[in-house]
Amino acid sequence: MRPSNHRAAAFVLTSVAVAGLVAPATAAQAAASGTPPFGSTCRTSIEGSRVVAYCHNPYPESDRVQLHTECDRWWDIDADGPPVEVGPARTVRLTDRCWKEVRAAWVSHERMQSHPGR
Repeated sequence: MRPSNHRAAAFVLTSVAVAGLVAPATAAQAAASGTPPFGSTCRTSIEGSRVVAYCHNPYPESDRVQLHTECDRWWDIDADGPPVEVGPARTVRLTDRCWKEVRAAWVSHERMQSHPGR
């Protein structure tokens, strides 16, 4: 395995481990408030003109995530990536880029519609 692949694998494993530690506390808070827990945990990194986000969903309900990228230069087009479903216990990788520098990047979440009878 190349060194960059080792780093990527280590990052994913670390993210999953941290999400596993955070999820029980968040679930307990949601149970106390009466609302079911929901939402993936996303880690976003920016390197130069590239954005990468890893989103892990520790909950039994699917989450729809979408990466939004705001470019620093006025002539560089901001982008909203396609929505991606993150199923229970799944991790997805979202990527985007600008021509030059990235000003900001974030991930939005949307609750998936439940289908009765499935």
